[in-house]
Amino acid sequence: MVNLSIDGIKLSVAEGTTILDAAKEVGIRIPTLCHHPDQAVKANCRICVCEVEGQPLLQAACETQVNEGMVVRTHTPQVIKTRKMILQLILGHHPQDCLNCIRNQNCELQALVEEYGIRDNPFPLKLKGLPEDRSTVSIVREPDKCIACRRCVDACSVIQTVNALYIEGRGYEIGISPVMGKPLAETGCVLCGQCIHACPVGAISENEQIDEFLAAVADPDKVVVTQIAPAVREAIGEEVGMATGDMPMDKFVAGLRRVGLDYVLHTNFTADLTILEEGNELLKRLKENGTLPMMTSCSPGWINFIETFYPDLLDNLSTCKSPQQMFGALVKTYWAEKMNIEPSKIYSVSIMPCTAKKFEAARPEMNDSGFQDVDLVLTTREVGRLFRMFGIDFDKIEPSQFDPWMGQYTGAAVIFGATGGVMEAALRTVYEVVTGETLTDVNFTAVRGFESIKEAEVDLKGTIVKVAVAHGLGNARKLMDQVRAGESPYHFIEIMACPGGCIGGGGQPITKNNMKRKERIDAIYVEDEACPIRKSHENPEITQIYEDFLKEPLGHKSHQLLHTTYKPKNKQIL
Repeated sequence: MVNLSIDGIKLSVAEGTTILDAAKEVGIRIPTLCHHPDQAVKANCRICVCEVEGQPLLQAACETQVNEGMVVRTHTPQVIKTRKMILQLILGHHPQDCLNCIRNQNCELQALVEEYGIRDNPFPLKLKGLPEDRSTVSIVREPDKCIACRRCVDACSVIQTVNALYIEGRGYEIGISPVMGKPLAETGCVLCGQCIHACPVGAISENEQIDEFLAAVADPDKVVVTQIAPAVREAIGEEVGMATGDMPMDKFVAGLRRVGLDYVLHTNFTADLTILEEGNELLKRLKENGTLPMMTSCSPGWINFIETFYPDLLDNLSTCKSPQQMFGALVKTYWAEKMNIEPSKIYSVSIMPCTAKKFEAARPEMNDSGFQDVDLVLTTREVGRLFRMFGIDFDKIEPSQFDPWMGQYTGAAVIFGATGGVMEAALRTVYEVVTGETLTDVNFTAVRGFESIKEAEVDLKGTIVKVAVAHGLGNARKLMDQVRAGESPYHFIEIMACPGGCIGGGGQPITKNNMKRKERIDAIYVEDEACPIRKSHENPEITQIYEDFLKEPLGHKSHQLLHTTYKPKNKQIL
C-alpha cells in the first residue's frame, strides 16, 4: 500500500493507483473530459491537473500514479485558474449553440463550464466551419463541436475494432474524422452508436426523428402502431428521473398513448416468435449437417459488421429477421387482418435501444409485407424527449395495457435485452422440444454476465450442444477469427454488437461506464423472474399465430415474412 495526502486527507491506496482514483476513495471529484473509465488513459485534455508537492508543473491526475508520501492539492487557486483557462480555450473553438444542441443539459463540457463559473471568455470564437455529416440514416456528426478528446476513437477502434474514426491534424487543426476524410457512410462504420455514448459533447448523435413522428400522429389517414423493445423498458425511466428498471410497464404504455400512438404492442412478442423460428432452424442444421456454428441475427450492428468484415461467414447467420423486423412484417399482415385495418394506413413505429435499428428498418430487404415493414425507429432517448415535451407526470398518469394481438410475451423475450439473453431463451425452448422434458430450472446462468465471451454445453438427450456468447464487436471478432480458421468448437453463437447487449445500445440513455449497463441487466432478470410464463413456446399468442396464420415454424409463410438473407457490403476498408 502507498500512503499519501490529498487536500489534507491522509489515505492508503494500492500501488499503481492514479491520483484521480485515489481522490475518489475519499470523496474528492476531480473534473475530466478525455478520461473514460472503460478506456485507456489519454491525458490530453488536462482538465484534471493538480498540484503535487515537489513538482514544478501541474500533474494530470488521470495518468499520474501515487507514490509514498505524495502530497496532492486538487483545488488550489492556481489549479482552478488553469482549469478555467483550459475550458475557455476549448470554448474558443466550440460552437456556442447550447440551447439548440441535442446534448443541452446532458453535456460534460457544459456542466464543467457552469461548475467553474465561466461567464466570459478572453479568447475569440474561432470555428473551423466544418460541414455536418448526415450520410447515414442513424448517426449525425457535427465536427465543429468535436473537442478532440479521442473517446469516440477508442470506442470505435479499441472496443468495437471497427476503426471507422481516426485522429487527424495537430495543434489547432487536430480533430476526429472518418477514415480518409470520407462521409461516415463510406467507411466501415456499423452504426452501433457506441461513439455517441463515448462523446462528452454533441459532436456525434443519433439522427433525431421526433418531428417525423409528430407529423405521423397528426395525420388522420395514418394508424400509428408501436412496438417496444425489451431493453427499452429497463432504461426509459432514466430519461424521466426514475431509477433503472423502475418504470412500470402499464405507465410506460400510458405515456406512449399520451404522445399520440393509436396502438401499443411489444417487440417481446416477436422475440418469442424468433425463438420458435431460430430454435427450429438450429435443430434443422444439427440434423441435416447444415452450416455450423449458427449465429444469431438479432443485432443490426452485428449484421453490418459481418457483412463488412466477415462476408465469407454469412452462411453461418441464422436466416431469421430481428424481432423488430418480424414485428414490422406481421403488423401489416397478420395484425392488420385481425384488426380489420387497411395495411396501407398503418404507420409502424419501433422504440429501440439501438441506432443501427434506424438503418435496419430502411434496408431494401425489409418490405415483405408489401410495404416498408417498419416506417420509423425512435431511440430510447428520443422517446424520453417526447415524454418531457408532453409534460407527462408518471406518478399521476393512469395505467394502460397493451392492445390485443402481438402484445403478450414471456420472460424469455424479456431477457433478449441482455447479453446472453437470446441464447438462454433459445435453450429454454430447444431443450424441451428435443428432450420432451419440462425444465424445472429455466435459468441457464452460464451464459449470463458481463464477461467478454461466455461458453456453455447443453446435453440434449445425448447430443452435446456447445454454445458461446459475445458482446461488443471486439469480442465478436475473436470468435469470428476462430470460425474463419475452422477452429470453432461451437454449434451456436450469440453476438450482440454493443457492450452488455441491447441494454447498452447506442440509443439508450447516455452512460459513461459499464456499471449502468450492469444495473440494466440486473433489472432485466428481475423482470424475467416475475413473468408468469418464462418459455417462448408457452406464449399462448405464439401458439395462436401459428394456428391462425403461420401454420408451422420454418413453413412457407414464415419463410416469406420472418426470414431473410444478407449480402457482402463490398466496402474497401483500410
